[in-house]
Parts: sequence; C-alpha cells; structure tokens
Amino acid sequence: MIRNKSYSTVLIVLIVLIALNFAGTHLSKRFDLTQDKRYTLSNETIRLVEQIEKPLFIKVYLQGDFPAEFKRLQLETDQLLEELSEINDLIQFRFIDPISSSKDLIKKGLQPSRLTVQEDGKVSEALIFPWAVIDFDEKEANVPLLVNAISPSQEQQLQSSIENLEYEFANAIHKISEEKSKSIAILKGNGQPDDIYLYSFLKSLSEYYQLAEFTLDSVENNPFKTLKELSSYDLSIIAKPSQSFDEKEKFVLDQYIMQGGKTLWLLDNVHAEMDSLMLTGKSLAFNRDLNLTDMLFSYGVRINYNITKDLYSSSIRLAAGSTGNQVQYENFRWPYFPLIFADNSHSITKNIDPVLMKFPSSLDTLQNQIKKKILLESSPLAKIIGTPTNINLNEVAIEQNKEEFQDSNTNFGVLLEGAFTSAYANRIAPVEIGNFTRTGSQNKMIVISDGDIAVNDVFRGEPLPLDKDKWTNQNYGNIDFLLNSVHYLLDDSGLLNLRSKSLQIQFLDKEKVFEQRGYWQLINLALPLIILFGFGFLFNFMRKRRYH
Repeated sequence: MIRNKSYSTVLIVLIVLIALNFAGTHLSKRFDLTQDKRYTLSNETIRLVEQIEKPLFIKVYLQGDFPAEFKRLQLETDQLLEELSEINDLIQFRFIDPISSSKDLIKKGLQPSRLTVQEDGKVSEALIFPWAVIDFDEKEANVPLLVNAISPSQEQQLQSSIENLEYEFANAIHKISEEKSKSIAILKGNGQPDDIYLYSFLKSLSEYYQLAEFTLDSVENNPFKTLKELSSYDLSIIAKPSQSFDEKEKFVLDQYIMQGGKTLWLLDNVHAEMDSLMLTGKSLAFNRDLNLTDMLFSYGVRINYNITKDLYSSSIRLAAGSTGNQVQYENFRWPYFPLIFADNSHSITKNIDPVLMKFPSSLDTLQNQIKKKILLESSPLAKIIGTPTNINLNEVAIEQNKEEFQDSNTNFGVLLEGAFTSAYANRIAPVEIGNFTRTGSQNKMIVISDGDIAVNDVFRGEPLPLDKDKWTNQNYGNIDFLLNSVHYLLDDSGLLNLRSKSLQIQFLDKEKVFEQRGYWQLINLALPLIILFGFGFLFNFMRKRRYH
C-alpha cells in the first residue's frame, strides 16, 4: 500500500515537471515591475510589430570593448529587441562588433561617436558606433542609438538615448514597412524656393508621405475647383514665400483650414540674405509684405517686422587671411543665426539637436480661444532689431555687449490647436465658393517666423544636408523638428508620443567608486566566503547534534 502510494507520488511529480517544462518552452508571460514601466511597449509599437509579415533582421553595432556605462545602452537595446521578437518571431537581431567593418559603416553614413571615459581616476577617449541597421523586404533603415542633442553631461545623453530607443526602432520600422497613406501639398507660385533648396527636407518627408506641388493659379477662374483639389491633401506646407498672396488665394487657404486642412507656415517677414553680404560685406534687411498678417492675426498669431540677434548662435566660415597662396578660413560667431535649444516638454521638440534659424523675426501670440504652445524661442540673451536696418559682415569682429542683449526669450515658433474662426467671418468673401464655413472644427497649425529653417545650402549644384553644417560640422535639429511637426499635425502622434517617455536611470558616482574601490572589492570577495563558511559550520554543527 505504501509502495503504491510512493509510486503515485513519483508519477504526480513527474507529470507536474513535464507540464512545467512544456509550459516554460511554449508559453511565456513577462511582467514589468519597474516603477517607470520601461519594459512596457506602447500600443503603437505593438501594432507595428504585429503587422510584420516578412522576415525583419536587425544588426546592432554595440558589441566589443567600450565604456562600462555604455554597457547599459547595450543591455537596454538587447532587452527592447527581445520584447519585439517575443511579439513577432519574424523579427531577429544580433549584436556585431563594428571594428572590422568600420570603413563600410562610415560610407553608409553611420558616423562613430567619441566618448569621454573615466576609469581608475583617469580620463580617456573611446570610439563607438551607436547604430543599428534594419533590413526588411529589400529595404534598409539606419537607427541611431545615441542621441546627439547637446546634454549637460554624458550620463544625461545616455539617459536620453535609452528613453528614445523605442521611438527610434518603432520609427524605423514604420518608415520601411508602412504604406504612405497621407498626402502633403507643397505650395508653389508665390516665390517659394526651388526644390533643390528644399531637397533635404522634402527627401526626409517623402519617406513617410506622398508629396505633390500645388499652386493657387487656378483660383482666379475656378476657386471652387481649386479649393476642392487642395482639400484632397491632408496638409499644406507654405515654405518661405517671397511674393504676396492676393485675397482670393488667402480665401481658398482660409476655407481649406476651416474644412480641416492642416498647415505648416514657414514665413520670412523680412528680406535678409547672406548672398549679398558675402559679395559686398553689407546688406539691407527690409520688410517683405506677404499680405498674410490679417489672416494669421485672426487665428491668434502675429509675425513682427524685425530680426533677432542672439548671443547663443551658430558660426559662419570666412576668409581670415592667407599663408602663401593658401587662403585661411576661420569660423566666426554670427548672432543673426540663433541656435534654438528647444523645450523638452513637448513630443515635437524632445531630444533634438539645436535648431538653426537665420534672421528670424519675433512672433507674438494673441488672446483668443485657440490653445497655444511655444515650440521655439531664443535664449534670454537676445536682441530685437527693427527693420529696415543695415547688416555689416564686420560685426563678426566686434565684441558683443552682453548688456544690450536683454530682450528675454523671443518666440519664433508656435503650435495652435482649436476651432479656428475664418479670417473672412466678418468680411465680404472675395470669391464665391458655394459653401462658406465661418468656424471650423478642431484643427491644428504650426507657424514659424523663419522660412530658412527648411532651406538647405547648395554647393556646386548639389544640395547639402539640412541637419549638418558642411564647414563647421555642427549638427542641427531642423530636420527632426520639421518632421516631428508634420507627424504631429497629421496625427501620427502614436509614434511621436514615445519621445515623451521618461525613465529614471541611476548612475554610479565615479569619484566615489574610485575612492571606495578597494573596500567594495574586499566585500565582494570576502562576504561570499564568510557566508559559505558560516553555512558549512552551521550544517556540521546541526549534523553532529542530531546524530550524537
């Protein structure tokens, strides 16, 4: 009887073990017990990953010998990709040491990062390739793992990078796997720059959306048809027009907004260009009448006729002499090119490099029912200059008086959200369209008081990247800012909201670690041995007591 009972117990234990082994192999459930939910993926990321129907392979170049603190970035990347592959087993990844293929990576645009390393009280530099590459359906996307935005410390840069990991991978997967479902009209016909000067911005935009040029020329003969055709686009971009809009064109744009069309305004109210400055050393900055002031005023914003200087500015490259037959060039601070360190509190501006602006005008917001969020503003050390005014290139050699730059933060960009009232609500419409809308439904628009924010330089007939200065190697956040703005306006905020994810990452005090290294090494070596010895002594003591 006892033997049968023993057999039954063994059989039950065996069945339980087999069941547990089967469940552990085929079933899994992860629980995120962290306070900041760092391992909980967003619904948008899960949706993107679940719809992958072909193999997607990720190569991560974070393998090898690099600073200890950046092992955290490696670990967090590995854990994120584990989560993605857990959702969809078509997603595979591996970590690769980039040293053997560094030249090929640089050719593909994967630039290395130089890091400051503090070990044993010594400071040195290390080179890493913080990139991943996604291959999917004969398409490839590069994923930056290290945020380039200027941070107060390397630890803060690392934290921002870890916070941004899910966004960067989800954004890349979205870019190469999603169909382009939304369309954007690039308005032409009012003196906008040629496409080569918008190439960098439009190329980046075309990876997500369908783009098409659109002019308002036909509004004269058939305004109803013009409005209907414009309304087929989800967003209109008005990028640096130099010629005024007539009332009929404005009316069609106004009714497009009233009917739900989104708009991104990139406007120069002042004509100030570097070309004439470089040729003659001086230039006149004068007002440009685009005839849009009353229209924007009705929506709650006003772009002023002035330009802004800022002590926090970018540089321009100028000849500074010659050695023999060789001209020597130097970089000079140019206060008319403010560098905008965008506010991190909004998903549009979080974790981006400084945005470069050129001769921007100040922007005021007006009291009405529209919700407003300032996206871009100057540093506190700014100075507003009325126009017309003369600009002289010799200013680079003049030491700026800090006391003169006390105009506080000047606004350059604003997000407007709400139900807009038509600029023609209390006026006679310039043309008949058949169905005038006085007040629109909930809508959004972004107004930037600098058209050059989207304009790239051209060198020897080739467009240069908008996000990097060829001469100074300074990185700019213009592309990221503009793309984020468009994503937000088109309600692609599922991905964009991932930028708002915040994690609490604890870093070691390096000086304290160095000072107490010997103490903790002793603890780590001695404490396990003491515990083991104590356990052995207690075991032998209890054994002797039991059997003697």
